[in-house]
Amino acid sequence: MSDREPGRERDRKTSETEAERRRRRAVFLRELTEARELRDRVQPRRAKTARLRHAMRMRTFRW
Repeated sequence: MSDREPGRERDRKTSETEAERRRRRAVFLRELTEARELRDRVQPRRAKTARLRHAMRMRTFRW
């Protein structure tokens, strides 16, 4: 039999996959924020109405 335990190797692979997933998610969220900022600069009227709509939703939202 070998010295390695299959469970440990699987856990290590899982943690590497988790770290990679977190890294990809961070990049995605950064790009999404950048795209939203660009859209707001390019279409200021639409951005303003979206902000007003969001504010109205927040005012009427019940906790």
